[in-house]
Amino acid sequence: MTLESQDKIALSNIRIEKARRYLQDASANFNEGRYETSINRSYYAALNAVRSILILEGVNPETHKGVITMLSLRFIKKEILSKELLKNFEFLLSKRTGVDYGDLETIDASEAEDSLKSAELIVESVDTVRKKLIAELSA
Repeated sequence: MTLESQDKIALSNIRIEKARRYLQDASANFNEGRYETSINRSYYAALNAVRSILILEGVNPETHKGVITMLSLRFIKKEILSKELLKNFEFLLSKRTGVDYGDLETIDASEAEDSLKSAELIVESVDTVRKKLIAELSA
């Protein structure tokens, strides 16, 4: 994908805003006792945050696995983001897959809360890096 810097920044801004909206949705669902939906929204908040930095690198993976691979190659291996962040992201994907597709999956408040907190940390960590990347692109 070949995009001009301003287009990358615009897409990144759209994606981080979507991540923030999904975090709000996750929190609202958690507070209403809809734990499965809270986990789903928590994962998609994290996914959109990660996609917001990948696009700044000109990378736009089309699969969840592709996002993990590119996150690892572009930000984890270079120690821009932590291995713990990657583990949390993979954990969220696993939980989301379980609640979306698992017929017998049961989720309690503690699991949903852990997912929400993980997503919040991912979004904030990624946004910090995102802002630095935008400053570099804008220079």
